[in-house]
Amino acid sequence: MAPKNKTRERIIEASLALFNAQGERNVTTNHLAAHLGISPGNLYYHFRNKQAIIAELFAQYAERVDMFLRLPQGRAMTVDDKTFYLEALLASMWHYRFLHRDLEHLLESDAELAGHYRKFALHCLESGQRVYQGFVDAGILVMTPAQLEALALNSWIILTSWVRFLCTIRSDANDLSEEHMRRGIYQVLALEQGHLSEQAREAVEALNRKLHVPLERIV
Repeated sequence: MAPKNKTRERIIEASLALFNAQGERNVTTNHLAAHLGISPGNLYYHFRNKQAIIAELFAQYAERVDMFLRLPQGRAMTVDDKTFYLEALLASMWHYRFLHRDLEHLLESDAELAGHYRKFALHCLESGQRVYQGFVDAGILVMTPAQLEALALNSWIILTSWVRFLCTIRSDANDLSEEHMRRGIYQVLALEQGHLSEQAREAVEALNRKLHVPLERIV
């Protein structure tokens, strides 16, 4: 295995931190180089431009989502799996929140990234439908194939637009907390309320209470 390139890793880590804190559009490669205490030429040796850094961060995000958005092997789904998926989504969205906040701009600025994102989105929709089907097979959700498809799509729309929604209702778009993101995960869970089986209702409603963040704390 080749040794890790520490400078390259530092660039990636610093970029993620600054993009999340200040917004990708407010951070230039010169800002990054100055923050790291390296020359712009050293940065360009590792990444030809800012778009290449963003592409690397998106690849990390996509890989992370793909790793957890899978069915458990050799057993039926449980409500605990629902907790796992939601908490994993929350952690991923928070860790790479700049991608969600600046998504339209990022995709308009980079056709190659837009192509990768389309493939990622379709893959996530397919994986999401398989996960929901797993909950149906386990008797946790009760729904038709059409309802399942709509639930997966509506969940995706909420998850991918939640940060932008927060930015439109908050005076400081950079002042986001994990609690604000948690309410977005709660919104996804709330979509399922009309499809819960009686046997799962009590456990899922307990999860609802755990994830709920009052609206007045996010506006």
